[in-house]
Amino acid sequence: MTTKKEIIENETCPAQGLLKLLSGKWKPEIFRLAVEAPLRFSSLLRQIEGSNKQTLSVALRELEEVSLLEKIVIKQKPLHIEYNLTEKGKSLIAVFKQLEILG
Repeated sequence: MTTKKEIIENETCPAQGLLKLLSGKWKPEIFRLAVEAPLRFSSLLRQIEGSNKQTLSVALRELEEVSLLEKIVIKQKPLHIEYNLTEKGKSLIAVFKQLEILG
């Protein structure tokens, strides 16, 4: 019989992998906001109380590296950058809704 501790420590456990993807400062909140609409950096700074440019940049970059967010450069004057959920990111919405993490 598998114990709870073995399941949590097992790196092949899909839930553990998901938790690793979204662990870290601001990532769950960024993901929640990305579900609602495309994100702009300045908007995130205003919406996530207590965040700062450095930690927010790191979190966005890490979510991009694991293909949950994509960075889109909008070539207007001034230049705009938006972050959208990828297909991989969108596939997690149902999981979070089932867990009642998202409304």
